Parts: sequence; structure tokens; C-alpha cells
Amino acid sequence: MGKYFGTDGVRGIANSKLTPELALALGRAGAYVLTKTLTSAPRVLVAADSRRSGDMLGHALAAGLCSVGARVYMAGVLPTPAVAFLVRHHKMDAGVMISASHNPMQDNGIKFFDSKGYKLPDETENEIEEYLNDPKNVHEGYIRQPDKLPRPVGPDVGVVSNLASAEEDYFNYLLSAVEGLDLRGINIALDCANGATSAVAPRVFKALGANVHAMFNKPDGLNINDNCGSTHMNAISKYVRQGGIDIGLAFDGDGDRMLAVDETGHDIDGDEILAICGHALKQRGQLSGNTIVATSMSNQGLEVMCKDNGINLVRTDVGDRYVLEEMLKNNFNLGGEQSGHVIFGDKSTSGDGILTGLVLLSIIASQKKAVSELRKVMERFPQVLVNVQVHPDRKHDWDKSLAVTSAITEAEAKLAGEGRILIRPSGTEPLVRVMIEGRDKAEIQAMADRLAGVIGMTLV
Repeated sequence: MGKYFGTDGVRGIANSKLTPELALALGRAGAYVLTKTLTSAPRVLVAADSRRSGDMLGHALAAGLCSVGARVYMAGVLPTPAVAFLVRHHKMDAGVMISASHNPMQDNGIKFFDSKGYKLPDETENEIEEYLNDPKNVHEGYIRQPDKLPRPVGPDVGVVSNLASAEEDYFNYLLSAVEGLDLRGINIALDCANGATSAVAPRVFKALGANVHAMFNKPDGLNINDNCGSTHMNAISKYVRQGGIDIGLAFDGDGDRMLAVDETGHDIDGDEILAICGHALKQRGQLSGNTIVATSMSNQGLEVMCKDNGINLVRTDVGDRYVLEEMLKNNFNLGGEQSGHVIFGDKSTSGDGILTGLVLLSIIASQKKAVSELRKVMERFPQVLVNVQVHPDRKHDWDKSLAVTSAITEAEAKLAGEGRILIRPSGTEPLVRVMIEGRDKAEIQAMADRLAGVIGMTLV
């Protein structure tokens, strides 16, 4: 990670850390790096989630793109995976999503996609950073002097237009991805997080015949992720528990992840979704390489499920792009994260919450089982995760502290091989995440709290 790019693009408080000046500079540098080998004007698609700051940053970004000669196509409010699809579908040269995913509304972010609909690898982001770090380009988000990038004039200056068919194109793609799926008679609750799925998700499930109960689907620019969505499962769980609902699906603000609840209101995380889908694909002979790709954060219960069913489990660093890199390297078709990013490599180039929900529903429909039965394929080990607020400049220093490493050693001795500890700095926030798995929930909670306290006192 560099000065600007984290694990999922450039993020920060909109109009503070992530300024329109920085968005303009990112537009210039990003467009140049991604399209510098083209002989004609590059075509770049831009979409956003429902945050109020999306307009401000989107127009600044578009100005930067146009200033290097790009033709910009504004797609409006759409999920992140729609950008990945539309870039491919319309043969664009690049795509940009303006979103901070599950973060609160005051945050925002900018992430790029290449012409094939994939998020950028580290080396490409590093190249963009080289232009941003040039002292002639940007200083703390503000343009200082004209940079060295191209500045076409006259008829070669870029233009902006609206891609009016964007939502309809994405809607039709989702239906085609599960062709023949019939959801008539199934009652589905959807928590749209007042975000990017608010319009399209209810449309998709209704079109397939489901009885849809949509909630948190009225974005006003301020209420995205506000006690709703995949990071706040209580609301949809409570709604489902009232009865009559077969499954609840909760998306995050930009729609690239999804978590579920079964008909009893019991939550189903990304690992369990991977287990259900991987098991079904294995039974159908459709699990490429007989492998599921997960991350270091994935529950040990997923490992046990894979072992019991003759499935290989490959772990990567945390981050859906690292999961995808492993999938592409070995031609695997299923991978994801505990947080609900699930990637179906033969259907999409990114995590897609709506698509994940559709695949999950297709398994329910074909096996004619309640969700509570399907989830029994995996036993989730007790796991606790504690987020520790630390100084932004010190979150990567946790392993340099003797107090912290000693506390970890002590906790590992208590686990005695019947669990694991994972410490991970957040890629987007000033947090260190403490994850502990073990047999006894109360014991590992106490361990995690104590370890979090040591980290918090050490990295202030």
C-alpha cells in the first residue's frame, strides 16, 4: 500500500482527505496510466454509490479524465460490480467506482478497473502513485503546478456523456447469469443499506418471481450504511424472525458483498456462503480445480468442511483482489471473504452481492431445502473480532512492540493448539483487527479484549 492507495482504492473523508483536487489528479494520472498505449481517445466509465459526496468527487474525477483526452460515460448510482460488468460489456478502456463500500457516509473512495473489468494490481496502483507523488503534481491533495501528463487542446479535449442504459444492462446481465431460475413462492427480505443496490436489487428478485420485502432502499445521500446493510445485521434478522420469510439478504453500500440470514433469523457469513456454494458446485462437478479460495480471516470450520468433502482450500491475504488474483492464476471459479465478498469466476470479474444472492437462491430452489438445513454443511467455530483504534501512522507497527508480541505468545499458549490468533491492520481505517478462534467463546473473547487493550495502549 502506498500513500494514497489502500487495500481497495483511495479512501478518506470526502472533502477533507479525499478532496476534489485529489480526485481530479487521480483522474488524470489514472486515465494516463491505464490508457497510455491507446492510439485513440480512451473511453472511461464512472459510477458511484448513493453518498452525497459522490457528485462532487465524480465531477472532479471526470474533469481530470477529460483533461487528458478521455471520453467519460457517467453511469449514475450503481453497484461496484456493475462497473466491472459494464466496462466489459461496452468495451470501455477503464472504469471508476466512487464509493467507500461499508464505511460511513462522510467517507468516500475511488477505485479503478481495467479494460477487462478487474481491479488494479499493486504495481499499476504504484505507477499511478508515482505521478501523484511527483512534487509538481499534488501536495496533500492540492494541485501545486501543472504536471507532466498530456494536456490536449481544441477538439482533443475529452467530453462527458451519460450512459442511459447502464442499470438496464446490468439488470439483464444478472438475469442471464441465472437463466431459468424460478423464485415464485419464495419470500425474500432485502436490506439494501440505502446504497447502490436500492433500485436494482428489488427489481431483479421480483423479475424472477420472488415475493420481495425491501428495506433500507430509500437512499437520501446521508443514510447509506446507517445501522443497516451487511455490517448491521440486526434489522434484517429481526424482520425475518417475525415469520413468513424464507431468506434475508443484506448488501453493503456499494453492493459488492452480501451476508444472509436463514428463515430463523440466524446469520450466515461469507465463509458459510462459500461452503454452501462450494459444496453444491462440487456435487454438480462444477467446482473448478476442486478448490475454494478464501483468506487468512476465514473460519476454521470452512477448512473442516472442505477436508470432509474432498475440497481443497487455498488461503490468501485479506482483500478480494488477492482472492481474485489466486483464482485467475490457477483458473479457480469460487473464492471469497468472510465479510461477504464472493466471486464466481465463471460469471463475474468481481464480488457481486446480488449475484451471490441469486446463486444462493438457485441452490435453495434446486435442492428444495430450507436455508437452515443448507448451512449445516459447515460448523462455524467460535470466533471473535475486536477492532482497536490506533494512531493512523502506527497501525503497521503492532509486531514491533514487545508488549504486544508477549501478549500474543501468552494467548497462544492458552489456546494450546485448539485455535488461532490473527492480527491485521485495516487497509482503509486507523484500526488494528484482533481475531481469535477457539473452542470456548467466553475464553477467546476475554483473550481478544485483553490483547486489544495492550495494542490500544501501545499504538496510541
